[in-house]
Amino acid sequence: MDYRQFGRSGLTVPVLSFGTGTFGGTNEFFQRWGQTDVAEATRMVDLCLDSGVNFFDTADIYSGGASEEILGQALKGKRDRALISTKATFRFNDDMNQVGSSRYHLVRACEASLKRLGTDHIDVYFMHGFDALTPVDETLRALDDLTRAGKIGYIGASNFSGWQLMKALATSERHGLARYVAYQGYYSLIGRHYEWELMPLGLDQGVGLMVWSPLGWGRLTGKIRRGQANQSGRIAAGGAEGGPPVSDEYLFGVVDALDAVAAETGKTVAQVALNWLLTRPTVCNIVVGARTEEQLKQNLGALGWTLTAEQVARLDAASHETPIYPYWHQKGFDERNPKPTVW
Repeated sequence: MDYRQFGRSGLTVPVLSFGTGTFGGTNEFFQRWGQTDVAEATRMVDLCLDSGVNFFDTADIYSGGASEEILGQALKGKRDRALISTKATFRFNDDMNQVGSSRYHLVRACEASLKRLGTDHIDVYFMHGFDALTPVDETLRALDDLTRAGKIGYIGASNFSGWQLMKALATSERHGLARYVAYQGYYSLIGRHYEWELMPLGLDQGVGLMVWSPLGWGRLTGKIRRGQANQSGRIAAGGAEGGPPVSDEYLFGVVDALDAVAAETGKTVAQVALNWLLTRPTVCNIVVGARTEEQLKQNLGALGWTLTAEQVARLDAASHETPIYPYWHQKGFDERNPKPTVW
């Protein structure tokens, strides 16, 4: 297992973490992701720990809290060997205040997550989305209090715009409050928009990236190719609902490039797609999910080898998209406004 520093913090994490969105499946949406029970979750958690993947990611809204509960049970007697990240902000129930990043909600959401996880601390606590109705300093002061109380180790942001993240970082610096050290965001070979603003921000401010959906909502597993219907898995079950639209021609062009590199390396399409992400600036961790133990073992095969510079360049070219304004215009002023070399 390889390890990296978690943003601008003293925490070291494995480059892969295990996402537990498949745990539970207690409502219609998450049933499409998976329905892993405690027994199967325990086997997968043990496999992760034996492989050096000691970082587990969940959220309070995953299956209405069932994911946290199952993860907590699977980690009984092993909590000291694991890092746990979870999230709050999205609506948890019909209570008018059980949503957002207000002090009222975060304090209660954190306590509820601790109880479901069966632990006294959360290693990394993410704001699942930006709450524009709550003052930024209110959110950060609440998180700072929870951190000082020892209930949270580090804080992170997820799905924020660049200006929202920068505003939060500036507020933390101004008032000496806990600081977002990591950003959990969507990034894949068919979803490279992260590179345009959030990656330069991460490089400038020392915010590490924890990638979610690294296989493009299941489209880069190797099951989808030109002229071949997807007969099984998460997408066939409707689990790609809510994912970003991708044109067939763009997707198949990327998959063709992945197929060629996979043949050269003797790896799978998914393993190549994951390995490509590990070559990108700011990436410190990739959240991998799995419906079965075999899928988990396959994902672990993304480590222990390296793509050549030429192979990376081919994958870059196949997945390139022209940035939206003002990013395409800024490329003309690289002399004074340089961008990450991945553009």
